[in-house]
Amino acid sequence: MKNFLSIDQGTTSSRSIIFDENLNLVIDAQEEYDLNYPEDGWVELDPKKILETVTNTVNKVVSDNVSIEACGITNQRETTIVWSKSTGEAIYPGIVWQDRRTHEYCAQLKSNGHESIVKEKTGLLLDPYFSATKIKWILDNVDGARESAKKGELLFGTVDSYLVYMLSKEKNHFTDVTNASRTLLFNIKNMAWDEELLDLFEIPKNMMPKVLGCDGNFGNLEINDNEIPIRGVIGDQQSALVGQSCFKNGDMKSTYGTGCFLMVNTEDKPVNIDEGLLTTVAYQLNNKVHYAIEGSIYSSGNIIKWLRDKMKFFDSANQSEKYLNKEGNSNNVLFLPAFNGLGAPYWNSDVRGGFYGITQDTSVEDMVTAAFHSISFQTREITSILQKYDIKISNLSVDGGMVQNDSFCQLLADTLNKEVLQPKNVESTAIGACKVCMLASGLDIDNLNKDDASSFKPNIDLTQTYTNAFNDWKSYVEKSIN
Repeated sequence: MKNFLSIDQGTTSSRSIIFDENLNLVIDAQEEYDLNYPEDGWVELDPKKILETVTNTVNKVVSDNVSIEACGITNQRETTIVWSKSTGEAIYPGIVWQDRRTHEYCAQLKSNGHESIVKEKTGLLLDPYFSATKIKWILDNVDGARESAKKGELLFGTVDSYLVYMLSKEKNHFTDVTNASRTLLFNIKNMAWDEELLDLFEIPKNMMPKVLGCDGNFGNLEINDNEIPIRGVIGDQQSALVGQSCFKNGDMKSTYGTGCFLMVNTEDKPVNIDEGLLTTVAYQLNNKVHYAIEGSIYSSGNIIKWLRDKMKFFDSANQSEKYLNKEGNSNNVLFLPAFNGLGAPYWNSDVRGGFYGITQDTSVEDMVTAAFHSISFQTREITSILQKYDIKISNLSVDGGMVQNDSFCQLLADTLNKEVLQPKNVESTAIGACKVCMLASGLDIDNLNKDDASSFKPNIDLTQTYTNAFNDWKSYVEKSIN
């Protein structure tokens, strides 16, 4: 029985898992780390902590008596690291995907008429979410950085690229098509770094990693005197798409981690949607590129973390379930999930979060229920846009840490008025990375049985309740923005 290592590097933790060739979990390890918030709207991480937590977890699962066929890496996307080619030291903390510091620069580019060409080439919007403006900010604000970059002394990478460079025996400066497609610098039509966009953002091309397919040969990982081929790299949301076996046109999944990301496979057709949804590369496997539409929501699991750690409403995330009203009643309390602005479909960097409708009668249960509603309502808003484009949604496959909460899955079903499918193993992101490296190792993943999924069907008696609550919430969001 062959074994495969999956490295899942997320926004607040790193996880290493060994799966066998039937995707049974053999052993896993996870380690959390903290993000830093130096100013309003700024979100940073320590690249050394990324490296340390990945190395620690890999060391815990890899041993001499377990043979590993290959490794797959999946990662938080858009998070930007710039490091010295000679020393490997980052010249500035990693700027996390949630960071909004460049929103004024993005607004300036929009006002100068650049968004149309950016969207045409990349499928993305001009927004601080993506990597390009983060790179430019580092080059403009770290002493000597721009001069060093022009001399070829600095390298850029999203987290996957940084890990491959730091952990591979060959020190390869590689990335894959999915992570490249989230930088605002990669043309998703000709699948190459775009000279015009590099010039627009004033980024030297010599900083950019070589782009491979997801199932490319990324080098060899050296851990505990073991050498493991890295045969798969894929961004976390695309990895969850593969993990959920969404290989056909119209197949859809929604991942509820720190943020929430709904993605639907459009196969070889890059479909453009005007209402704030993104066109992106789903994956490239066996030299064939698939595209996807994505709805990106900034705040999901971090809302529950905030209720636990900052508001002290409960001691552990799983305790939140008992505060969630099963009948959809939040006592008219609404929550705006905008810690760092709003993602799709609004893409507003200035709005901030808040509760509305609080009275002396408001309870913790009302506030927790309103917070959970905000997550499901954001999902409903995106699915409503997709349905306008005749993308049929019969059910929604979900994954991520939040969907271990059965009450939340039922809330999603009731809010969307659709069947929600919860896989037996909710870590679809790690499974996707494993599937990619298995495919690259010559295994036939089509023969793998899809996980048995639990089904949550909507309660039709609550349809009007959730429709009214959604409309009230949407009105609150729009008023807050205006």
